[in-house]
Amino acid sequence: MPIRIDLDALLARQRMTQAELATRIGITAPNLNVLKTGKAKAIRFSTLSAICRELGCQPGDILRWEAGADDEGDDQ
Repeated sequence: MPIRIDLDALLARQRMTQAELATRIGITAPNLNVLKTGKAKAIRFSTLSAICRELGCQPGDILRWEAGADDEGDDQ
């Protein structure tokens, strides 16, 4: 999928663990890990908003499009 999730640097900047972020935004740590590793196929706007609120960032700081990445036939 050509959309990449960049949470590691944001978490490090805030000195926050993945488990702490998951608790703060109200999702399970395994579900946050699925998102962080790029295995998620979708994200709710409410989850994205909560992540941005807790990390003090914008959606574009988390999500990026990577040219040439395999899109696995999505959106044909």
